[in-house]
Amino acid sequence: MSKRLLIVGAGGFIGGFIARRGLQLGYDTWVAVRETTSRRYLDDPRLHFLVLDYEDTDDITRKLTDAMPATERWDYIIYNLGATKCVNFADFNRINYQYLRNFTDALQQSRRIPSRFLYVSSLSALGPVRETDGLPIDGTEVPLPDTRYGVSKIKAETLLETIPGFPYIIFRPTGVYGPHEQDYLMMIKSIDSHWDFGVGYKKQMLTFIYVEDLVDAMFAALESGVMRKKYIISEDAAYTQEEFRSIVAKELGVKWVIPVKLPLWIAYVTSVVAEKWGLIRLKPSTLNRDKYKIMRQRNWSCDISAARDDFGFTPRFSLADGIRETVRSYRQSKKQK
Repeated sequence: MSKRLLIVGAGGFIGGFIARRGLQLGYDTWVAVRETTSRRYLDDPRLHFLVLDYEDTDDITRKLTDAMPATERWDYIIYNLGATKCVNFADFNRINYQYLRNFTDALQQSRRIPSRFLYVSSLSALGPVRETDGLPIDGTEVPLPDTRYGVSKIKAETLLETIPGFPYIIFRPTGVYGPHEQDYLMMIKSIDSHWDFGVGYKKQMLTFIYVEDLVDAMFAALESGVMRKKYIISEDAAYTQEEFRSIVAKELGVKWVIPVKLPLWIAYVTSVVAEKWGLIRLKPSTLNRDKYKIMRQRNWSCDISAARDDFGFTPRFSLADGIRETVRSYRQSKKQK
């Protein structure tokens, strides 16, 4: 029989890629979504759907119990549910922490704990831990998250660690990009318009992971048998803002770009204004005080040796390769409009 895979939070940018790869690899693939979740990237008829109310542990327990006979369960669960920006910062705790707690409680109550449970956290759970020496972050540092998003992620990680014997694997990916992702797409669009905005004058080292490499790492970790460990997932290289701009401009065919460096204080004021405007409109703003702290952090360099040693993680896509695929998708979407 095919192994069963359940993807929680499947409707987003990354979730669609996970579902597609699960089917390609021959998994009996299930996707958990909310009633309002878009199914734009979940259109394969082989997918099995679970519609869950993450606010209600009893609802989750009932749906998990009814999904299959009592003696059966999912082999693997990938928990990709989460919020990266919110109108109300308190929602980070509700969505990123409390929803996970409700779901793991339901897993235990329904006796549906899988062989492996992969939780998608974030490098922001660690915070600016290597700002002084500039050495690559390897995950052994004491977490010092300075954003509400990062705090909610470290709380979620701690929850999994405190469940006795729970078979978790925790991924802390750096910035994930690729087709359909929106935040990096804003940067690409800006460069396509001949503008590139940066924050702060001190050199900043950026890291990225192409979505397909992240997804490949997920399945490699699940199949490797590792358990109760945490891994940083990134391309094994760091880039300056200038290098990122050059790579994107080359793929776009843009001959010239005007770089604009904003002082940190201007970036902060702009973030506060954008955040307040989003609150008035009841829509989360991409630029906010959390995002400002992320932009302020200078060192995002990553050491991925633990993932390489434990399950052979080797990214296939350099930033140039991934941007090429992302720009191709961007151009296709422009033609369709």
